[in-house]
Amino acid sequence: MRRTSVGRRTKNRQAMRAVGAYVLVLILAAPAAVFANAPERSPRPKPRMVAIAVATRQPPVNVYYRSSIRPRPRGVATYSAPIVRLPEHPALASTVPVYSSPRPGPRPRGLVRVARLPKPQATGSAAWTSSDPVAVARMGTICNDPRIKGEKLARIYGGRTGCGIEKPVRVWAVDGIELSQKAILNCDTARTLAGWVRQSLKPAIRNRGGGVRSLSVPSHYACRTRNSRPGAKLSEHAQGHAIDISAINLADGSRITILDGWKDRRDKRVLQRLHAAACGPFGTVLGPDSDSHHRDHFHFDTARYRSGPYCR
Repeated sequence: MRRTSVGRRTKNRQAMRAVGAYVLVLILAAPAAVFANAPERSPRPKPRMVAIAVATRQPPVNVYYRSSIRPRPRGVATYSAPIVRLPEHPALASTVPVYSSPRPGPRPRGLVRVARLPKPQATGSAAWTSSDPVAVARMGTICNDPRIKGEKLARIYGGRTGCGIEKPVRVWAVDGIELSQKAILNCDTARTLAGWVRQSLKPAIRNRGGGVRSLSVPSHYACRTRNSRPGAKLSEHAQGHAIDISAINLADGSRITILDGWKDRRDKRVLQRLHAAACGPFGTVLGPDSDSHHRDHFHFDTARYRSGPYCR
């Protein structure tokens, strides 16, 4: 019994060894058989099949055009615009069409903007206004009065107590009449002078010698006493209230001086008329009959007195 079991065990072991050897041979031989027919590299995948839509071919269509309607290079005018002339002023007419707005040119000469005059301000017993707004608009605007041509100045402080002008202006023309020198005044005096020129001087001279061209002004603002006398009161010149006129210059070059004209019969009538017309609008009017200091000029100032204007 023992021999039989030992023999079986031996056979089983041999069988198992044989099977193991066979399996080992298969394992070792399998790679060679598997990779015997393998390619050198993996093939690339084939493209995916997609549906391809075939559009229906449209028949050709002939297109006709005119070369004249094709766009042209920028800057070449393709039309001729009519010339438009404004009725207000021929100089503002447009003659050449443009593709972009041009820069504005200089203002044409002679084109005058009509300015509204301010309400008249009474000075003394009379109030003067202007009746020719187009003419006075050319004079500029100073002291809110287009009749006065000049410029504003900074406040003037005098060298002594009482001298100076809070709001001074330098005037070189009034109502179109030039002054021989630029006069420094306050606005009240400048407006009163402009009214006297318009309402009295021009009508009195009229067309004599071609009309009034300018006024000779020997004195305006000055920080001094009356007649420059030591110890006297301050003159109205010291506050910009006064202006002196020594002659009327005409367009033909002739002159009417206060010094000589007051002695001439014809000129004296004119000068007396101008002297009387200034009395009222101006608070003080002095001429050759007042004293020796005024024998060669008129003194006008806008001082106010309780008893009324002082005129001599």
